[in-house]
Amino acid sequence: METIVMYSDGGSRGNPGPAALGVFIETLDKRFGEYLGTKTNNEAEYSAISAGLRKIKATIGKDKAKKTHVECRMDSELACRQLNHIYKIENAKLQPLFFEVWNLTLDFAQVTFSHIPREQNAVADAEANKAMDEAAGRAAQERMF
Repeated sequence: METIVMYSDGGSRGNPGPAALGVFIETLDKRFGEYLGTKTNNEAEYSAISAGLRKIKATIGKDKAKKTHVECRMDSELACRQLNHIYKIENAKLQPLFFEVWNLTLDFAQVTFSHIPREQNAVADAEANKAMDEAAGRAAQERMF
């Protein structure tokens, strides 16, 4: 079984505040970020995991996905522990995001969730910050005109 390693990060400037996700799919050498609007940090973390799993499936195809193990690495201890059924999900806004991720895991042979130190998640973090910076720049430009 092939293993694909994915790093994900979500962040917000303020909680809630302007938020973005960042994903680095190391095995496929793909990275991207996406601005999310106003979200909490935890909502952005879950959005990053979902976006990464969707991108992997779109890249490798449905048939190959069914034979693939995806190792999701994240610096969000909360999301990791919730997805590993260690913590309950008490926040009502996170419940549908949890189920979205959980449903996406069914597209793969296996999906595991690992907590890593922030320093090991620099690429995904940089993609999230880049997306937030670009959105802030666009908003500043729009205010000028």
